[in-house]
Amino acid sequence: MEENKSTVRAVERALDILLCFTEGSDLPMTEIAERVKLHKSTVHRMLATLEEKGFVVRDRFTDRYRLGMRIWELSSHLSHADDPAAACLPEMERLRDVLGETISLYVRDGNERIRIQAVQSNQPIRRVAPVGARLPLYVGASSKVLIAYADETERELIMKDATWPAALDLAALRSQMDEIREAGYATSIEEREAGAAAVAAPIFNLSGQLVAALSVSGPASRLTSEEMKRHAGAIMASARLMGTVLK
Repeated sequence: MEENKSTVRAVERALDILLCFTEGSDLPMTEIAERVKLHKSTVHRMLATLEEKGFVVRDRFTDRYRLGMRIWELSSHLSHADDPAAACLPEMERLRDVLGETISLYVRDGNERIRIQAVQSNQPIRRVAPVGARLPLYVGASSKVLIAYADETERELIMKDATWPAALDLAALRSQMDEIREAGYATSIEEREAGAAAVAAPIFNLSGQLVAALSVSGPASRLTSEEMKRHAGAIMASARLMGTVLK
């Protein structure tokens, strides 16, 4: 990692260690050291400090680490107006009860999208949406929304990223982005996962900034093109309502 002279290296390292837990909830020290590319002795000292402050907990029997209660204490003080995952949950639950499908909330992080909240469908055959999952930005209804409604300059930078598949037709994608902005929502059928379909709409905060994508997903056998078109109005209305509680 390139060092930024305006930052404190020890703090960066501690935060890098904590960020390891976005990809696993129970980690051995050796794996943490590998992920942050630091010597084991350095990681051991930093974990000891984080443990003393309550940010991580070490299992004395397995010698593995997990996040401590201090993390949850900090998160409990997030303002709902700044935390779409908390602020949007009641409306997500209501929408799930109306449509009967899994409801998810996605935000963009670079050229990926992250599921920050999910309400599972109660139907026996459903899509399970784990919170915290990172997914590629070049495929899926939520990805399309997050690209389509990004700033034009930013949108071009996203689509020209070198990590995207070489076979991706950028001209067709740009045309699709125009169609999504005109319609107000995006759909996908088996683009990322066989047998799955989704429809998504943008959430804008009170300042008019794009905050997240609201997605409804389920089996393609239930979420047909016709069904998604029928649900689109309700999804866009929920997205607008969610935006009224976000700064």
